[in-house]
Amino acid sequence: MAQFIGKVALVTGGSSGIGRETAIAFAKEGAKVVVASRRSDEGHETIWLIREAGSNGLFVKTDVTKDADVRAAVEKTVAAFGRLDFAFNNAGTFGENPDLTEQTEDEFDRTMDVNVKGVWLGMKYQVGQMLNNGGGCIVNNGSDLAVVGMAGAPIYVASKHAVIGLTKATALAYARSGIRINAVCPGVIEGTDMHDAGIGANEQTRQVIMAMYPIARFGKPSEIASAVIWLCSEGAGFVTGHSLLVDGGYTAM
Repeated sequence: MAQFIGKVALVTGGSSGIGRETAIAFAKEGAKVVVASRRSDEGHETIWLIREAGSNGLFVKTDVTKDADVRAAVEKTVAAFGRLDFAFNNAGTFGENPDLTEQTEDEFDRTMDVNVKGVWLGMKYQVGQMLNNGGGCIVNNGSDLAVVGMAGAPIYVASKHAVIGLTKATALAYARSGIRINAVCPGVIEGTDMHDAGIGANEQTRQVIMAMYPIARFGKPSEIASAVIWLCSEGAGFVTGHSLLVDGGYTAM
């Protein structure tokens, strides 16, 4: 039986990849799902897939770096469905010049704004609404690079370490208010914009990086979606402030 009937979920960056797969997974569990994304066409496609999965959804055009947009996404969620029970702060970006000496202030600001400020703004408004409900669950999208370093991506690595810090601190602040806050930390995931535009665009690079994974493959969006669903479930009721690595053993080496 679907475990989230009568519940409402909000997914940022839900227009493709991990976000889309997670939105559909929430729908299959009976939740109504709000998709917040900058890309309207792809966002509406996700809503169609949510309805195909047997639930209802709403697309809200959202730039997670804008306070007014994030606040409006939460307000429209409540206006449409009456509540907010789950949030997956998934929107993120990777792009930066691999040479530190050539990186620009704009690159730094863009990565930090999307990956860190976007999560902070999301939790700011999601927590406020969940307090009205008497509780809820938030999952932030980190990365395996939130717990290790990688040459050539210092801004991204720093931003994802910051996501873990935000997750832990906010989880502690609201643990006694019935709000559980965790992070999921994926390794390389096929079928995402980040994979397809980067690693997936060069087969030689793809094979070199895949060889670093003990499980001998990259992950799938559905595997991250499953982890998010579990973190929001009653089965994870004693889990908060945790960073769940779903990385094929990459960080265990």
